[in-house]
Amino acid sequence: MDNRALAIVFLLIVCSTAEGRLITGERASDLVSDGVHDGSATAPLLIGLNPFRSSETCEQTYGFLPCTTTVLGNLFLILVYGYLMFRAATYLSTGSELLLEILGPGLIGGLFLPILGALPDAMLILVSGLSGTTETAQSQVSVGMGLLAGSTVMLLTLIWGTCMVNGKCDIENEDAMDGKDTRGFSLTGSGVSTDIWTKYAARIMAISIIPFLVVQLPQIMNSTSGRHLAILIALIVSLLLLVSYCLYQVFQPWIQLRKLEYARLKHVMSRILRHLKMRALGRLLKDDGSPNEKVIQKLFTAIDTDGDGYISSLELRAFIVGIRFDEINLDHDGATDKMMKDFDTSRDIKIDWPEFRAGISKWLEEAIRAADASPVRAAGPSTIKYLDHFHQQTKRAHDQLKFRRDEVTEGTEDEVTEGTEGVQNPRSTSIRAALYLLVGTAIAAAFADPLVDAVDNFSDATSIPTFFISFIALPFATNSSEAVSAIIFSSRKKERSASLTFSELYGAVTMNNVLCLSVFLALVYIRGLTWDFSSEVLIIVIVCLVMGAFASFRTTFPLWTSLVAFLLYPVSLGLVYVLDYVFGWS
Repeated sequence: MDNRALAIVFLLIVCSTAEGRLITGERASDLVSDGVHDGSATAPLLIGLNPFRSSETCEQTYGFLPCTTTVLGNLFLILVYGYLMFRAATYLSTGSELLLEILGPGLIGGLFLPILGALPDAMLILVSGLSGTTETAQSQVSVGMGLLAGSTVMLLTLIWGTCMVNGKCDIENEDAMDGKDTRGFSLTGSGVSTDIWTKYAARIMAISIIPFLVVQLPQIMNSTSGRHLAILIALIVSLLLLVSYCLYQVFQPWIQLRKLEYARLKHVMSRILRHLKMRALGRLLKDDGSPNEKVIQKLFTAIDTDGDGYISSLELRAFIVGIRFDEINLDHDGATDKMMKDFDTSRDIKIDWPEFRAGISKWLEEAIRAADASPVRAAGPSTIKYLDHFHQQTKRAHDQLKFRRDEVTEGTEDEVTEGTEGVQNPRSTSIRAALYLLVGTAIAAAFADPLVDAVDNFSDATSIPTFFISFIALPFATNSSEAVSAIIFSSRKKERSASLTFSELYGAVTMNNVLCLSVFLALVYIRGLTWDFSSEVLIIVIVCLVMGAFASFRTTFPLWTSLVAFLLYPVSLGLVYVLDYVFGWS
């Protein structure tokens, strides 16, 4: 487990015993400064502008977790609780993936992984309107709606656009060329290509907005009756879509197969890098963090056994066989083909020195970035440590996503190599998976409520509506892991990695639109809350339809589409503000 998360929990408990003056605010004119009562009546108007002062009281969550009414105090608590929710999401993801190592794909990968991935969001939405009186729940439930809308919009705008810019390649004959990026930021000459399966993922995402339309029907028809019934119908539709989506992934696990392909390629890459470092007798990185071309040149010469200045497929296969991938039952021919495709940018079925240098440099950069280090920090003797870390990381990812070849669906057979052998220690893996899931669930359950309270208190202290705070801040806490993975995947500048990246984003949004919305609708229906989120629903529908339309009917996206994605984020915020606070929709 992450010691930082445990340390933060301990710090919160210790801090909760601290004592201080309580500002009660019994009279509107009471102030507390240096202990002198001056009777001023104007300062309360500036409370939201003062980060150190408030006239409100706060209630400790569970009776012992710290609370505060100041701006900076609540901002600190949002950061702390947000980090803990991020750790919860990471633990749940790791634990659910470990289950794949034991039970394999199908039910686990198609049912539990998507649900557990969206659990932190669902937990925050649930507690936003579960506790307190109906009036309190009605005021706090906008936190849940802010998170739901913010997660969807962030994934399809900021993250989508960043992945587009990060993975852009030259567009030739209406197709992005793998690994070729010479046109800079040409809005029409560079971009990203995906495969047909990504189109299917985008269409599923577009279908998932149906419950939003159903629940808005009374407002669309200007009808005041039947709103409670519309919520119930939308809840049923949302639950049916959730079950259908999970069953679809169980019986058509093409998304899981993509994850396997990428995990296998990363593991081959990390193992080769580690072997190269051990064999190089020199530093792969210079002190300034740049690749050491002299050492890489020696490696190229060693692999080029016939000395013709090129590495052929046979020479590359001999090199891979010599490494001996003891951890996995590797298909050497498949690994050779994948490495050749990754390095051979000229497509002449051989690797020359510039291609080898560029390929190794790119692999090193990705390994160091995945280890959360800078090139300078990983230079010198530290290189082997970070390569070892990346190797263990990719091995675990590979083990977590193992499949058998006979499970490959039509159209993807050439993308996945033979499966791995059985788990060597299923009992140990079961215990680890259970611990990760238990700790992740416990953290999400324990700190969802105080995070919502901190957002609500921050809103009171600043007079900023809770929706905008949760829309901007909370998605970064619960979706950071998905965002980082997507950006790293896209940097490979390959059609397959781009397809995986955008499919993951569309899948995450789909789970927001069915699972998280189901929780929200159930909360509103059971507690009898008022559904007054027309502007929020509108931006979700607009963003999903715009981005879904891009991906549903085309496979190549010019760079200008990233500008559309980026612009949709501020437009969404501005639209909610105008509709709610100018036209009075709420």
